[in-house]
Amino acid sequence: MPPSFPNGFLWGTATAAHQVEGNNVNNDWWAFEHDPARGVREPSGDACDQYHRFRDDIELVADLGLRVYRLSIEWSRIEPVEGEFSVAVLDHYRRVLDTCHQHAVLPCVTFHHFTTPRWATDDGGWEQPAIVDRFTRFCERTVAHLGDLIAIANTINEPNIVSLMGWLVGAFPPGRHDLGLYATVNEHLKAAHVRAYETLKAGPGDFPAGSAIAMGDWWIEPGPDSDETLTRTRDMHERQHLEAARAGDFVGVQAYSRTRLSAAGLPLGPEPGRRVVESMGYEFWPDALEVAVRYAAEVTGLPVIVTENGIGTHDDAERIEYTTGALRGLARCIADGVDVRGYFHWSLLDNFEWALGYEPTFGLVAVDRTTQARTPKPSARWLGDLARANAVP
Repeated sequence: MPPSFPNGFLWGTATAAHQVEGNNVNNDWWAFEHDPARGVREPSGDACDQYHRFRDDIELVADLGLRVYRLSIEWSRIEPVEGEFSVAVLDHYRRVLDTCHQHAVLPCVTFHHFTTPRWATDDGGWEQPAIVDRFTRFCERTVAHLGDLIAIANTINEPNIVSLMGWLVGAFPPGRHDLGLYATVNEHLKAAHVRAYETLKAGPGDFPAGSAIAMGDWWIEPGPDSDETLTRTRDMHERQHLEAARAGDFVGVQAYSRTRLSAAGLPLGPEPGRRVVESMGYEFWPDALEVAVRYAAEVTGLPVIVTENGIGTHDDAERIEYTTGALRGLARCIADGVDVRGYFHWSLLDNFEWALGYEPTFGLVAVDRTTQARTPKPSARWLGDLARANAVP
């Protein structure tokens, strides 16, 4: 018998506003990607023009047989100037969510997916404690307008990547390399999640809410202090945000590959001889999902939803191979009693992958960059058939 999933298991796919909507000109990423000094491969531009084509994309999700569409709403569109909320944009997002319901697709709404309004970042952004109140106010105003149509909510997408890439690696806005600010930003992100969760639960609607944490499979070279180093590193990048996620109804897990460290805790890169996902530079490692799900459930004690998992490859057969391996690991978790509620594949569309531009293709659906025509790949039909069967081949 093929590994099966519980009745009511949620099969879905995901996107983020800045990666698909197009022309989100008022956020920090738009400014960052247009700064030649930042090394972003190309600007997002029109992206996939989903701001205007959302109905077609939601119909695609439904036609594929998927029950959930995870999407984000763009803070900088809703609140383009501090304290000024656009009812027209909020009404636009009501139409998006209503279209999901018309097609029997549950909308999972992410309130912050990597982008922050320029007015906020110009005043210190996530480095300043004021951001917690500002994000909370945005959530309060937005859920008042949309809450009755939300099926699932994510407060902040990958807060640990926001801090890591923005304040240590420097590949995301604001492009800093400052360990002290990194720690400060993490504290603000954790506080913002807790406040946002409380705000969303107090608003209209009745839906589960949680954070979505970037995770993986950690490996470290043997050495006298390796175990201590690994624990310290994992605590720094994952555990602190998993502990904050305990303020939630579930924890979202997002995993793609593994991280290899030297005995001293320095990144090693892919193991020589291992297959590498060329567009991303990391190892082909579907086992990462199983490891991440087990650890997240252990630390938080919460039900798990896989809010992202996929592979940026031009070889669609490789996408099916990777996803099969990841789902088999997920089925093992469930068989061992881990409470896993759903799996959302990243991504619905080939879209703007941040500093890497449009080169990585994670989508189940190809997008022609000139015409915006959507073409489902074999993996899209494959995943839809799997969702209908509720089992892994």
